[in-house]
Amino acid sequence: VGKQIAAAVGAKILGGGYSYGKYDITALIEAPDDVTMAAVALAIAAGGAVKAAKTTSLLSGPQWVAALKKAPAVSAQYRPAR
Repeated sequence: VGKQIAAAVGAKILGGGYSYGKYDITALIEAPDDVTMAAVALAIAAGGAVKAAKTTSLLSGPQWVAALKKAPAVSAQYRPAR
C-alpha cells in the first residue's frame, strides 16, 4: 500500500502498529494536504478491505503554537451556552 499511495499522490506511511478495540491497526500517513489524505482514505475504503476507519489530522509543532496564540482571541469572544 505504501508504494502505491506514494506513486499515486505522494503520500507515505511513516509508521503504525496493531491495537486493541474498535480499530485493529493504526497508520501514520503523511500527505501533501488534507484533500490528498481524504482521497487516500476514500480509495482504500472503497477497496472493501476496511470494515471501519477513522482519520484524524495532526498539527505540527508550529501549527500548535499558532493555535495557542490565536486561542486568547477566541476566548475573549466565546461564551458557552448555559
